[in-house]
Amino acid sequence: MKNPFPYFATAAALFLFGCGQSSQSGSEKTDSLAKLADTVISTGCFKAVDQQDTASLSVNTLGDGKVKGRLLINFQEKGKNDGEIEGVYKGDTLFVDYTFKIGTTNETVYKNPLALLKKDGKLILGVGQIETSLGRSYFVKGKPINFEKGRFTFAPVPCEQ
Repeated sequence: MKNPFPYFATAAALFLFGCGQSSQSGSEKTDSLAKLADTVISTGCFKAVDQQDTASLSVNTLGDGKVKGRLLINFQEKGKNDGEIEGVYKGDTLFVDYTFKIGTTNETVYKNPLALLKKDGKLILGVGQIETSLGRSYFVKGKPINFEKGRFTFAPVPCEQ
């Protein structure tokens, strides 16, 4: 019987070389996915008015399907809520976390979930039951979000530069 060592050594070398190549391409894939996640695919700007209250919303859709943007709500009697949104579309509904401050002197940061239904090119802010657990607020599972009672319907406007 021939010595099997050369065959075994050759197979092991090919296996190790192949593993090295795999991890290198995995690193390259991770880098390209990170670049894609930061790439803005589309931008939309919206305004809404409810009597004396106004709101403006900018939405950037990223290459990985996530959405980031800014929401400013000016309440006539309460002041303004100003902050960032981050979330994803699920079907025709945009679910985001809204991280914001109330007024200009308040340093407290709040974080609430929001849901916006995309309909006829507009975004309708929904109203749903929210609960908080372990410092995190979220919509109560199984409870519907009502888009007919929402105060703000955001219509598209040109983005300010």
